[in-house]
Amino acid sequence: MRVFTYSEARQNLAKLLNLAKTEEVRIRRKDGSVFILRAQDEAARSPFDVPGLQTQATTDDILGAVTQTRARSADRDDW
Repeated sequence: MRVFTYSEARQNLAKLLNLAKTEEVRIRRKDGSVFILRAQDEAARSPFDVPGLQTQATTDDILGAVTQTRARSADRDDW
């Protein structure tokens, strides 16, 4: 693990990103706060990264459903 000052990190960001692929990098600010920079685990994924679905819905079916939903929502806003 290597520690860099904020100024060093700012001036050498590309080098720090490459270094972070293999080891943890710490960046220390003038006020003493420390931040850790490391490469994201390739296995880590977003909770929104879900597999697609196979359906028989067409683009027109989907657009029609969106249009209907928006129309219903607009009717409720008038209340």
